[in-house]
Amino acid sequence: MKLYMKQKVLSWGDKFTVTDESGEVLYTVEGEVPSFGHKLHIYDHRHEEVAFIHQKVFSLKARFFVTMNGQEAAEVEREITLLHPKYVVKGPGWQVNGDVIGHDYTMEKDGRTVASVHWKWMSWGDSYELDIADPADEILALAVVLTIDAVNFDINSSGTAAQAAANTPNT
Repeated sequence: MKLYMKQKVLSWGDKFTVTDESGEVLYTVEGEVPSFGHKLHIYDHRHEEVAFIHQKVFSLKARFFVTMNGQEAAEVEREITLLHPKYVVKGPGWQVNGDVIGHDYTMEKDGRTVASVHWKWMSWGDSYELDIADPADEILALAVVLTIDAVNFDINSSGTAAQAAANTPNT
């Protein structure tokens, strides 16, 4: 299953759509501002919430939780590094490998690719392409990708990772 997010720098207050290969809107993503900590809602085409992403404030590392069907499905944690961002996805046990800033990475479990993210040059505009191996992982994979992208935006808009660590409430 392939999903597409139109090129834009994600921020927590955004509202945008996620489409399939034919351009049909499958999901709407809405940021919640103002809020205490970052929050994102993912809605299906009936505008029913399928996932909720929220930040754990007052943490040394950037930590986010993905809730689906009223239960925690994953914890996404950004490891403190100086050179390249590293993410751990607890819950499903996924590992994130590759260039997350360049939008060219995979999420893997036990050597199997769960999902891959690539920068896609398309005639109707640049977008991120999410290729998800198992449809059962679609919403969770989308939520993890949105979390990683939004956290990277926060880091990049604040300057260096060290500056972001000093300036964000999740440190």
